[in-house]
Amino acid sequence: MNCQDAKTAKGRLRSLDVFRGATIAAMILVNNPGDWGKTFAPFLHAEWHGCTPTDLIFPFFLFIVGVAISLSFASRLEKLGGDRRPLYRQIVRRTVILFALGLFLSWAPFYGLNWETARIFGVLQRIAVVYFFASLAYLHLSSRGRWILSFSLLLGYWAAMKLVPVPGFGVGDLSPAGNLAGWVDGSILGKHVWSYAPGPADPEGILSTLPAIVTALAGIFTGEWLRTDRDHSEKLIGLFVWGSLLTTAGYFFGYVFPINKNLWTSSYVVLTAGLALLCLGVVSYFVDLRQSHRWIRPFEAFGMNAITVFVLSGLVAKAMYKIRWAGAEGTAITLKGWLYHHFFTSWIPDYWASLAWAVVNIIFWWALMEVLYRKKIFIKI
Repeated sequence: MNCQDAKTAKGRLRSLDVFRGATIAAMILVNNPGDWGKTFAPFLHAEWHGCTPTDLIFPFFLFIVGVAISLSFASRLEKLGGDRRPLYRQIVRRTVILFALGLFLSWAPFYGLNWETARIFGVLQRIAVVYFFASLAYLHLSSRGRWILSFSLLLGYWAAMKLVPVPGFGVGDLSPAGNLAGWVDGSILGKHVWSYAPGPADPEGILSTLPAIVTALAGIFTGEWLRTDRDHSEKLIGLFVWGSLLTTAGYFFGYVFPINKNLWTSSYVVLTAGLALLCLGVVSYFVDLRQSHRWIRPFEAFGMNAITVFVLSGLVAKAMYKIRWAGAEGTAITLKGWLYHHFFTSWIPDYWASLAWAVVNIIFWWALMEVLYRKKIFIKI
């Protein structure tokens, strides 16, 4: 059995939808604890250097974007007879929509927004930029050209971060305040960065987006591998072998260039690409090879409307903070605070209450996505 047999009727790779759904579900889970001060460590990002399970989620999604580019573009180019113009229109349209959705999610509900400090970049904005450049790389570069581009970006970023002096800090400073990416963001974006960032750099800032493109390129290489005529077992072996090699290489590269999600360091790219390959291999083994489908339905529901559920969950989370009323002694009570206190912390220990809120939130959004899935409503951009 090969991967073509594991596709749905519309030519989608089912295991990729499941992997995407699991990734977006994890993203919503860690983004919505009941109390940020009472959250288990694995559900938080590393403070600076290092890597937690939560630090794997965003690169996994960019990796999936790359795999999808390879599979969908190859199929469309065959149907279009090699005509790239419709794909260019699609690339521009999706880039603009994703970036605009990111700004909307960041700025909503707009009233009271301080335009002097309004954040410009974010998760969806990075996805938009990475999608744009990875798509063009797929259309205009050979496989060898994409390998050269990947190595150039990773080695060039490492060299720049380690060798280019930062005013006031010197060469090779990778601290929150003294790194080159932070200096670039501070110089260009000024105060238009994430207000909770540990330094002047935005976690989805300008310079660190360059190595993030390689994360999507790793997905493109994977998609090309999955499109070959090899037996599915052989493809799985390739995923596991390359995943193991990259994970090991990324780990040891971290001794030279620390693994850091905020800076999206080159070692972080290699490590997370390897782990993404391993996870996709596991999912593909059960979904595509073993045809074990009973457990995948919730993840498919999330995966088929991934951007939709991400945006909606973000808007609802913000709304629950914005809806507020006066409490005793003039204190402000938010809708989230009221619900969290009355239904969770009033009878569950703090850390478990925080986790329970996040789990209930995921169940709520899964129920809505399941309705869309059953009605075959898939909102695409």
